[in-house]
Order: sequence, then C-alpha cells, then structure tokens
Amino acid sequence: MSLDATAEGVGWATEPTRTEHHRPGRPLLPENDPFYVPPTGFAATAPGTLLRSRKVKLGAMGLVPQKITAWQLLYRSNDLNGTPDATVTTVMLPAGADPAKPLHLLSYQCAIDAVTSRAMPSHSLQRGAKFVGAAPQLEFLLIAGALARGWAVSIPDHEGTEGHWGAPREPGYRVLDGIRAALDFEPLGLARDTKVGIWGYSGGGLATSWAAEMAPEYAPELDIVGAALGSPVGDPGSTFLRLNGTAFAGLPALVIAGLRRVYPDLDRVIRQHSSMAGQSLMKAIESMSTIEAIRKFDKYDMGDFIDIPFADLLALPEVVHVIDDIQVGLIKPAAPLFVVQSVNDQIISVDDVDGQVNRYQAAGAHVTYIRDRISGHLTMHPISTPVTLKWLDDRFAGKPLPADSTTTVLSSTLSPSAVLGLLEMGWVAAKVALGRSF
Repeated sequence: MSLDATAEGVGWATEPTRTEHHRPGRPLLPENDPFYVPPTGFAATAPGTLLRSRKVKLGAMGLVPQKITAWQLLYRSNDLNGTPDATVTTVMLPAGADPAKPLHLLSYQCAIDAVTSRAMPSHSLQRGAKFVGAAPQLEFLLIAGALARGWAVSIPDHEGTEGHWGAPREPGYRVLDGIRAALDFEPLGLARDTKVGIWGYSGGGLATSWAAEMAPEYAPELDIVGAALGSPVGDPGSTFLRLNGTAFAGLPALVIAGLRRVYPDLDRVIRQHSSMAGQSLMKAIESMSTIEAIRKFDKYDMGDFIDIPFADLLALPEVVHVIDDIQVGLIKPAAPLFVVQSVNDQIISVDDVDGQVNRYQAAGAHVTYIRDRISGHLTMHPISTPVTLKWLDDRFAGKPLPADSTTTVLSSTLSPSAVLGLLEMGWVAAKVALGRSF
C-alpha cells in the first residue's frame, strides 16, 4: 500500500489539490505540481515504496489521445550519495489487458538528455504537453511496440526531479525503484516475481546500463531477465570531449548543466572560470530541449567561454574526479545484455561502446553485441527496435540465450523476421499517430 493510502485501506492516494492557475488542457510543470512533492516522513520508508498515484491521459506528441490505461507513481528512491529522494514513473497497461493473465514488465528509459522538467517523460508524455524536441514524445512510437505485445510498461524519470542528466549510478537506483513501485501497484496486477526487462537507447541506454550494473547489489530480488542497451554511450567523458565544438556541441553542454547539479565542486570550478557569456549560456540551456540545445549550440566550443585553456580546466582535480566517476561499464551486470551500436554513429563512438562491451565481457557478463554498418545514431534506434523486442520476448519466454558474441552486420534489418518486425512497428506507429487501439 502507498504511504498516502486511504484510512480504509481500499484506495490509492489521489492527486493533491491544485491551487495554481494554469492553462486548461495542459499539465502543470513538475516543479509547480504538488503531486511530485513527497509526503512527510517518506525518507523513513524503503527504496521503491509507492508514495502516491494518479491516473493520467497520454497523448502522442502531446496532441493525439491514446487509448492506453496509464498512471503516474511517485516513489521513494536515492540520489547519487544515498540521500532519500522521490521521483515519478509513468506506468501503462495495453488496451484490453486481461487482469487474470500474468504480465511481463518492461522498464523503458527514455533519452531525456536535458535538465528541464518539461523534457521528463512524466510531463512530456501527457496529453496537452507542449514542448517541441522532447525525446520521450518521439520514443513513444517505439514504446508502443512493447504495449502491442501485451507487456506492462514503466517509464521512469530517471534523472529525478532535479534533472541530473549524466549523473552516475543514481539513474539505476531510480529505474530499479520504479520497477519496485510498479510491482507493488495493485491496478497493474503484477506479482513480486514478475519477469522484468529493461531497455533504453542513447541517454536511455546509459541509464539502462546503470540499472543493469546496480541491480545485483541494489535490487537483487528483482527478476531482471534481460537488459537491452542501444548505443549506451560507452565512455561519457570521451563523448563530451569529442562532441565539443561540433554540430552536436549542445549535448555536452546539457551534460555540464546536469552534472553541475550533482557535483558542487564542479559547479564551483565552472563558476570560477566561466566568462559572463558562458554563465549566460549555461543558464539558458537549463530550459532547452535536446533538439533546441543542439540547434542553438551548433559548433560552440566550451573553451571560448572560460578564462583558462580548456585542457587546463579538464586537468583540474575536481573535473578529473567527475570524468572518472561517470565512467560506465566497470561493474558486472547479472542479467544478460543485448547491445546494438552503429559503426558510423555521428554522436556515440563505436570505439567507446566496444570498450564498454569489452569491459562487461572481461568481467564475465553475457553480452550479445550487434554492430550495424549502415545506420546512423538517429536511425539505429527504430531500425534495431524489432530485433531488440524479439530478444526481450525470448528472455521473457525463457528461451536459451544466443551465443555470447560480437557481430558486425551490414544492417540489422537483413532478415525476414526483422523486415516483418519493421512492418509491424510501422503499423503500430500509424495507430499511435491516429489515436487507435493497438
């Protein structure tokens, strides 16, 4: 039962009364919404405790109503330093789900890749949300493929309520605690031993990596049967350096905005060495979506906005500590892994993902790794969705694992089953766009 359960013990806590004026038909921003404020005493509860719930209406791109039963769950979790905090996951049931039939649960981690609350899935997936460039709105077209397979889905705000984009470990805590909350949420009808899959791409793949790495120690009771990591960054520090000054310079700028909220010493160093223009840019990016930041920070070099050489800034102990701390791939996941990556990715280097996979394999993790020659970063996600869903489906079904392997292919679509999967995905996406049941 949730912390805010009714005195009779038969109902779930409802949304707190909204007193702030807002435009009809649009959801409140999380920072203005009392639903996101945890109740007094929540810190004394166990991680994953369900604190509050409410039904929500979803809209494709915030506009097209979706015939999906969905709720938001506020639950207790931990930040990077183990301090109790609370965040929200959006949980969904496919249309016509049979409450008597056991369901599988997929936790899907969106590529939030921003620090503004407008980009969080709990806000941007709601009907009436108006925020162009929020990645979760685009990813919902792919998430629908999981719902169409009859799976329950959890989509956590894995950056928390403060937008900790790029932080290590804590995205894993929030993913795993969101799963715990979903399993305890009675309307979903999930058992404690429900089979769970986790999946994400790009920034969501990084969050899924952290969840897979944290799970054995943080949430060993969860039956995580597989983790699908799409272009999971591999080496965040390397990615930051490589993208600075390029057409994708907005991405490392967003990471800085997020990490400043997590590492006080980093924030102090940046404030100390940033020019007035640099401070203004950092302030402006806090309200931008991923796409907007990429567009506005095109070719920006962070070295132009500090008072010491960029290499000297990177050599400061406070910065070195952060770069070392955010490295993924150093902890062995217990669940089998499925990794996909474009060889010619313009944003995430295949060498960095190769390194992450090699570290997992050296530690004894089971990894099926597919490197795709034709796709790019943006096209790899939809192209790889059919094979990813098939791999997850096989894990839910308890089928034998494929060989632990690294394979480079011309395209992951070059098989009859993959082509059929793409056609099915297109059909489901069309239904999403039209607001039809799927």
